[in-house]
Amino acid sequence: MPSRPTGMTVGAPRFTRITSTLLAVLAGLLAAGCSAAGNSASSSSAVGVPRAAARPATSGGHSAASGGAALTGLASAQSIIYTASLTVRAGQLTRAAAEASQLARAAGGYVSAENTALNRAHPDQSTVRLQLKIPVASYQRVLGALSGLGTRQAESQHAQDVTQTVADVTSRVASAQAAIAQLRKLLARAGSVSSLLDVQNQINTEEAGLEALQAQQRALAHETAYGTVSLLLVAKPAAGVKHHGQSGGFLRGLAAGWHGLVRVVAALLTAAGAALPFAVILAAAGYLGWRGRRWLLRHRSAAGGTGPASPGSAAAE
Repeated sequence: MPSRPTGMTVGAPRFTRITSTLLAVLAGLLAAGCSAAGNSASSSSAVGVPRAAARPATSGGHSAASGGAALTGLASAQSIIYTASLTVRAGQLTRAAAEASQLARAAGGYVSAENTALNRAHPDQSTVRLQLKIPVASYQRVLGALSGLGTRQAESQHAQDVTQTVADVTSRVASAQAAIAQLRKLLARAGSVSSLLDVQNQINTEEAGLEALQAQQRALAHETAYGTVSLLLVAKPAAGVKHHGQSGGFLRGLAAGWHGLVRVVAALLTAAGAALPFAVILAAAGYLGWRGRRWLLRHRSAAGGTGPASPGSAAAE
């Protein structure tokens, strides 16, 4: 009996050491597993983060490039109406007008209006007005060529941005077309006659509005595709007038005095011719008055000689 306590005392530490050793090994294995898992997770996250970050960077680059392309597209899609007014003094108006028309047609444009005013009595006062429609791509080139038809007297240019108007009209056209398509679907499902008539009337109204919008859209497209140039061609002053204006001295004074005398004589003759009918009438009236007065005096004197004698006359006898 005394030996059992001793044996039990000796075996308990061994069991404790074995148990602690197993626990330590198990703890070490668990620690190693956790550290390996942590390292693999950290390494995977460290490797994966740049890859994940690289993708947004690439997509961001694409989005920036697409944004730049969109801005370029918007800039190129601007709708601008170009108009210009040009005055040119040319030596031969008809020839200059023909050359201007040829320049417009060669660029793909046309002459929308023409007005010619030729003054044969004063050729230097003749004018030719042209309204030219020129494609926008050739607008500036043709405008410069038109200035070379003679001596440029005046020029003005104007550009009107109608991009917002074009976009608004385009959007309204699309909305009207979509509304008409929906109404046609309703028309196909309408059951009663009254419903059919109501839907058809609404379709007619929408189509009328759509036609007006499409007409406005076509007009804007034409105005933005062609620039308008209002060209005024004026004739050069006559050479004789220019030389007369440059002459001076005694001959100039003599010519001025002669022209003044001619104007005065012409004015006097004009006044005399205008007064002659009135002078004839006044002379005839004066002559008749004078004849009437003499007749009246003779009549009075004759009447006085044949009448009864007065007392004064009797006493004198």
